[in-house]
Amino acid sequence: MTVKKHGMYYQGSYILENRDKYRGKRDDIIYRSLWEMKVFRFLDRNPSVLWWASEEVAIPYISPVDGKRHRYFPDIIAAFKKRDGSTRIVMIEVKPLKQTQEPKPRRKSKKYLTEVATWGVNTAKWKAARIYCESRGWDFEFITETELGLIDK
Repeated sequence: MTVKKHGMYYQGSYILENRDKYRGKRDDIIYRSLWEMKVFRFLDRNPSVLWWASEEVAIPYISPVDGKRHRYFPDIIAAFKKRDGSTRIVMIEVKPLKQTQEPKPRRKSKKYLTEVATWGVNTAKWKAARIYCESRGWDFEFITETELGLIDK
């Protein structure tokens, strides 16, 4: 696990408990935050989860910053068994709530311009992901600190 001060950034290798549920490289599952690790653990242990994968799908998108084609690797894809016996597949992005919302206009600064550029790239990625999911009958969702129970709704 790597720890970086100023925001406490955690990263490490996730060790599977239920190897048969994971679709992808089972010995190279990297979480990039404690939030991702928490979601991985939930997916690994939850009996309603049929299978899951992390960063195993590449979705092409055009960046509004440089106008070039890039690849977006969503955090997670998971299949859930619904109560009626059908399957629901969800592509999941784990992000702080603030990063899922457009930056509020304010005095232009380097930080603000970086936030605006990041927002533009992220919205291009998420639009491509939604189109990718819709074409397959999947859902696209965010998991933030709210869904993780770290703050009240």
